[in-house]
Amino acid sequence: MRLALLALRLMVLAWLWPVTQLNSSTFANKKRHKEVYVGENTKAKHGGRVDLKMKKLDSTKSLLIKSEQLLRIEDHDFAMRPGFGGSALPVGIDVQVESIDSISEVNMDFTMTLYLRHYWQDDRLAFPSSSNKSRTFDARLVKKIWVPDVFFVHSKRSFIHDTTMENIMLRVFPDGNILYSVRITVTALCSMDFSSFPLDTQNCSLELESYAYNENDLMLYWKNGNDSLRTDEIVLSQFFIEDFQPSFGLAFYSSTGWYNRLYINFILRRHIFFFMLQTYFPTMLMVMLSWVSFWIDRRAVPARVSLGITTVLTMSTIITGVSASMPQVSYVKAVDIYLWASFLFVFLSVIEYAAVNYFTTVEEMKKLKNAKIPSNFDTTQAMAFDGCFHDNDIDLASFPEVSITPNTDRNTQSRNSTVSAPTEGTRLRRRNTLKYNLSFIRSNSYMIDSYSRVIFPMAYLLFNIIYWSLYA
Repeated sequence: MRLALLALRLMVLAWLWPVTQLNSSTFANKKRHKEVYVGENTKAKHGGRVDLKMKKLDSTKSLLIKSEQLLRIEDHDFAMRPGFGGSALPVGIDVQVESIDSISEVNMDFTMTLYLRHYWQDDRLAFPSSSNKSRTFDARLVKKIWVPDVFFVHSKRSFIHDTTMENIMLRVFPDGNILYSVRITVTALCSMDFSSFPLDTQNCSLELESYAYNENDLMLYWKNGNDSLRTDEIVLSQFFIEDFQPSFGLAFYSSTGWYNRLYINFILRRHIFFFMLQTYFPTMLMVMLSWVSFWIDRRAVPARVSLGITTVLTMSTIITGVSASMPQVSYVKAVDIYLWASFLFVFLSVIEYAAVNYFTTVEEMKKLKNAKIPSNFDTTQAMAFDGCFHDNDIDLASFPEVSITPNTDRNTQSRNSTVSAPTEGTRLRRRNTLKYNLSFIRSNSYMIDSYSRVIFPMAYLLFNIIYWSLYA
């Protein structure tokens, strides 16, 4: 029986042996043909030369997997911070400001591009290394480990640059120390005070804080003290950057407690030359142009009125243009004081001519009323009194002198009695002096222009001295 079973096994082996040999030869031929195909393609691409190194497997294809195994990422729960349940984790911050892209007065914000670097230690990522060299990774590994959740307080918009790849760098040292660097552009709020605009200085700050971890879990601090904040050479069109200074403090939230907060403070002083060219110099010229009407004859009504209206409208345009580029604040700015004071000077020059024209008309109508018009008096000659001719264009000698009436005698006697009054006449004399001056100005209206030629420039000069001494 045993011999029969042994004979049966031998017969089966003898029958399977040729099939096995046929399969092995076929596999060997396929492998040989594949190598020949690869070799021919390689020769064709490299001009007939075959690089033996290309036949080896690329070791970088599995580098990320090897790194994850080396750092034992799968062995830990990186949803928890390092040292969970113990003391607060120190996280050092280092900032390098690349540029201040824009500063908006209308929106009261600024845009800054910076390199934000974090330093902390996570023993879970420590790895053995004979050369004690660090390993550097990009954003792909960052998503698999714990990193600080730092955000910008009062930020309106922010983003991480992603050209050509996300600008994120992670460097892990053998002892577990970590450097995490990211390039960010952030637009943040800056509470500006425009009471001295455009002679103002603005204090702005960018504030950093952990969102989820309070001071019991995470402690933010400047890595190198005041040297933790570095800046490139920054040049702005409207501001001088007077100072960059880091500082720190605590922020309290009623529901979650106290949080560490870091500040990037910088002081901006505005360039004044742009506003001198665009606002102050044109305003000064408009005010001076309004004074030209004082030297134009008071009877040239079209010339003086058109000049006054032109300067008023130009000042209104300047004020509107400045207001359109500024936020709608509820307080008065320095530029508003200057513009509205200048507008007042221009407006008063128009009112001055209105007074001159009125007094001139009253004076001449009084002359006509108290005089007898001769029969040969031409009506075209009467047009002189509405501002078309000069005084000497009319010969008033042909009018007879006005006879003295009883009313005139009474006025003369009352005047004489007023002058000869005793001690009680001091107050009356002052009143009569004021009346006399007003009547003298009314009867000599041309002197208003003479006084205005001196009073207006001196008053405007005094205003400029006070203004620039207060705000400059």
